Amino acid sequence: MRRNTLLRLQRLLTLVSLAALLAILATVARIAGFGLPGLDGVPPQGLVPAAFDRQVALVSGHAGFDSGAVCTDPEGNVTVTEAEVNARITGLAAERLRRAGADVLVLDEYDPRLQGLAADVLLSLHADSCIQASGYKAAYPPGSPIAATNQRLLACLDEHYAPVTGLNLHPNTVTHDMTGYHAFNRINPYTPAAILEMGFLGGDQDLLVGRPRVVARGVADSILCFLQQTGPGS
Repeated sequence: MRRNTLLRLQRLLTLVSLAALLAILATVARIAGFGLPGLDGVPPQGLVPAAFDRQVALVSGHAGFDSGAVCTDPEGNVTVTEAEVNARITGLAAERLRRAGADVLVLDEYDPRLQGLAADVLLSLHADSCIQASGYKAAYPPGSPIAATNQRLLACLDEHYAPVTGLNLHPNTVTHDMTGYHAFNRINPYTPAAILEMGFLGGDQDLLVGRPRVVARGVADSILCFLQQTGPGS
């Protein structure tokens, strides 16, 4: 009787130990970026050494200021606003970058912390109008003393954002509001920076609203590409 009890206890302890080991392995796998993709096909984000302790600033376009572009149905009812789309994607991108090891600062459109901001990179996230067009576009301050560094950031967007989201570059609609973006004049001039129009709320709404994690991955992958190509303070 006592022997049977001991055998049952041994089996129970073995099962508990095995379950604990599997839980530890699963946690390590998640940290390393291994694991099953979600329903949207986006894999989990793992640690990226180049991102560790680097400061990334993300501006959630129009946050704390206005709604940005507003889309309506034929009856005039509001269906989606740019600000809410920007906020959702910015939050998801920040989450991925933090899991990669970066120190992420999420800012409002006219956040007072923009003044003199020194960071490894700043990216302002916006969505374009409700017209039936498709594509992304980006711009950096034309008079920047670190133009070559900013060009690397745009190159990383072309290299990663485009294939992840499936969107093509839409360069012919870059406006003065983008090249003359107000935050460019507020931050430290040696902070690499760009503004990204992530897609059109009209033609790309299925992506921007329906698959925000895909867009966030494109944003995060682009920034991680940039951090891997540049050292701290470069």
